[in-house]
Amino acid sequence: MTFILIAITVAVSYAAFKSPRLMEQLQFNASKIFHKKEYHRLITHAFVHANWEHLFVNMIVLFSFGRAIETYFKYNFGNNHILYFFLLYFGGILFSNLYALYKYRNNYFYNAVGASGAVAAVLFAAIFFDPWNMIYFFGILPIPGIVFAILYLVYSYQMSNKQKDNVAHDAHFLGALYGFVFPVLINYRLFELFLDKLFGMI
Repeated sequence: MTFILIAITVAVSYAAFKSPRLMEQLQFNASKIFHKKEYHRLITHAFVHANWEHLFVNMIVLFSFGRAIETYFKYNFGNNHILYFFLLYFGGILFSNLYALYKYRNNYFYNAVGASGAVAAVLFAAIFFDPWNMIYFFGILPIPGIVFAILYLVYSYQMSNKQKDNVAHDAHFLGALYGFVFPVLINYRLFELFLDKLFGMI
């Protein structure tokens, strides 16, 4: 599942790099979604990226934690694990952009691309199942997942309020929240498992 998503994303992003027209047709544009009913943009924007670096970072994170989620879901949800994996990923795409869809509904010039919201959902779902597992920040500095999660949410929230760069921090924040809550929505008893793992290491 992870490899399928990565393969499709790389292929579509590469095609969009070579075709500005394709990029324009697939990217997130709240005004066109809201007023022209181009609903495909709610999903397709996650399969195109701004540049190779943007694509590489998202796919590395998806590769690293997507495989873990496949294992966690298969163990906890059995035969439904594939369905729930795709609900996590595509739900992350949709949920992460709800705020932007409302906020920029009348801004024709606001565009966004990338799978960051969905990837954040996958990352935070992995943290939910193993909160003390080390995450290597920038591939170097090991940080317990739960600590990384708190720092990530605080940073994303603050940067979203400041709006000093072109990064959709609100999408990162909402995608992360969705990923963390998603397992509980499927089975509320999993929250007890999270608490046991969280406090069992303290």
